[in-house]
Amino acid sequence: MGRKKKILAGICVLCLLVLNVLIVCHRGSVGGNYELHLTMNSDKEQEIQVYYSAAGELSEKSSQVKTYDQVGESQELVFSVPFQFNMVRLDLGTQPGTFTIENVYLGCKDTKTEIPEMTNPKLIEGQQLESLEANDGTLKIWTNGTDPYVWLHLDKEKLYPVLEKDYTQKLWIKNILMLLLIDGGAVVAFVFRKKVLTLPIELLQNRKLIMNLAKNDFKTKYAGSYLGIVWAFVQPIVTILVYWFVFSVGLKAGNVSDYPFVLYLVSGIVPWFFFQDALNGGTNALMEYNYLVKKVVFKISVLPIVKMISALFVHAFFVAFSLVLCSLYGYTPSLATLQIFYYSLCTFMFTLGLVYATSAIVVFFRDLTQIISIFLQVGIWLTPIMWDVNMLANYPWLIKLFKLNPMYYIVTGYRDSMLGHVWFWNHWGWTVYFWIVTVVLFALGSWIFKRLKPHFADVL
Repeated sequence: MGRKKKILAGICVLCLLVLNVLIVCHRGSVGGNYELHLTMNSDKEQEIQVYYSAAGELSEKSSQVKTYDQVGESQELVFSVPFQFNMVRLDLGTQPGTFTIENVYLGCKDTKTEIPEMTNPKLIEGQQLESLEANDGTLKIWTNGTDPYVWLHLDKEKLYPVLEKDYTQKLWIKNILMLLLIDGGAVVAFVFRKKVLTLPIELLQNRKLIMNLAKNDFKTKYAGSYLGIVWAFVQPIVTILVYWFVFSVGLKAGNVSDYPFVLYLVSGIVPWFFFQDALNGGTNALMEYNYLVKKVVFKISVLPIVKMISALFVHAFFVAFSLVLCSLYGYTPSLATLQIFYYSLCTFMFTLGLVYATSAIVVFFRDLTQIISIFLQVGIWLTPIMWDVNMLANYPWLIKLFKLNPMYYIVTGYRDSMLGHVWFWNHWGWTVYFWIVTVVLFALGSWIFKRLKPHFADVL
């Protein structure tokens, strides 16, 4: 082994050790939810909404809705309350009615704590309550408005240690699984290093050729048209304007996750445009450059990445456009905004793994192009770009399912960079999951490309 290879191997081993230490030492802040249980009986069907609060501030993002639909009968409602909140506002529907509320408690695992208002309720001006009575842990409420509510204070003193213990146990399980996945992946990569590293080494060795071809591809893509490369920017802008008009003007969508809809839309759709253009272009790269594929001496492995870098030029413009738009709305760039470079890399690497597989398969199965088009049409809606995943708060399993989509990680990351200014390590488990999926996809795509490569010239 040469000196350079030894140095590189040493750096890789050192990075792996540091990553292991960081995972083992990671504790993070305690997270989790309590459960607010209550049994309700009412004379009307009502939408019951719980707002979580730490200091009296209310937000639709920090709320949960349940439907009471068993009119005249007792129905148990269970709400998940994030641990950091110490009070909730219980909104009792949108029409006057009579409510009987009992068996109210805050719980975590098998530990329960009572709610003070069940024995000593307070009637506050503006609550739109006609009267309020408490008798042996049962509240009888008569409402006389369209937005009646009661405040409930949460006693978490007994519950927090239980939540902390449960969180610590789950964290250790996660850490162990992460170590097994990362170290196991490192061992597999070392054993099959010649096969795994062949493609990355080829790309690195031909980096100058790749950049020259990418620039040329970008320039010639719209050659012959009057507006030239302007068309590369017109279609995405028109798409954004159409979505904005339909949702903001037509459907009168307000703020989403406390952000103006136009910012929520733009910050999410910009990485999707890049993913879409890179996937479409990369998939068809071999067929578009078939005259190069037939040349024996040409490294055809560079062609898919050439189309991706070409798409990256347009992406850079839209990132700049998004930052200007956010600044106009008062969301000025900060240090966390630099994460856009990281999330752009995430999009690039994730798409690259897909492209090496699709570009090789489409040579033999041309219908794949149409399948990808349908996938992209559906995917933009499955990735919460124009809607908030918290709308599914009543279906936590469905939220987890959406979060398995790697593009959800990327779209959320762009929003965290431009709007929320949240660092990616705050979602470290999510980050590790994304990179595991991306590395597996890249390895699989490289393997497919290498296996089918000898037959490209014959088919094309």
